[in-house]
Amino acid sequence: MDLTQLLSWACIVFTVGMFSTGLTDLKKMRESKSADNIQFLPFLTTCLNNLGWLFYGTLKRDHTIVVVNIIGALLQIIYIVMYFLYTKQKRLVVLQTLAAAAVLVCGWLYFTTVLTEGEARLNQLGLTCSVVTVSMYLSPLTDLVAIIRSGNVQVLSFPLTVTTFFTSTAWVLYGLQLNDYYIMVPNTPGIFTSLIRFYLFRKFASTSQGSPSYKPLHI
Repeated sequence: MDLTQLLSWACIVFTVGMFSTGLTDLKKMRESKSADNIQFLPFLTTCLNNLGWLFYGTLKRDHTIVVVNIIGALLQIIYIVMYFLYTKQKRLVVLQTLAAAAVLVCGWLYFTTVLTEGEARLNQLGLTCSVVTVSMYLSPLTDLVAIIRSGNVQVLSFPLTVTTFFTSTAWVLYGLQLNDYYIMVPNTPGIFTSLIRFYLFRKFASTSQGSPSYKPLHI
């Protein structure tokens, strides 16, 4: 097995592990028969991100990107359906899902009818997916500021932090191996935000009471 294949398997295993952390929320919803205190938008935006990268991987003919994002999209769809079944705000969920679907359709039409040149389409799609992924990795920074001020890390998930760190690192190395900056660059912030979380766990975990609860983060 060469280095590219090894990194490919690492990306698949770590990323699927990171996506699977949402199963904790799924279990909570089934046990409580409620979606209270569970965030919906991370499921929806992650699903959109998965579908965008799936299109990129298909155009690039990269089986690693395709496999990871098929699994990721399917998991997010399951989370979305279960959230809809248990939430009291079904109207809001439907409206947000329809808005996301409209964005997805507009993007698909643009990249399949307006922008048809192969290399230009791949570059623009890669850039779009990269910007979305970077924004997802950076969006929890406001929560990290609040945690620093309060000294309470119970809202953070240590297993999710670990999987995010290894997932981001694997994708950065994979992108570097393929010389694909659209893979390498957007995953770099995931490494740094994970390191910040590790620091917060080390500094504040001993002063926080109770077991850390899972809080969905953008991925």
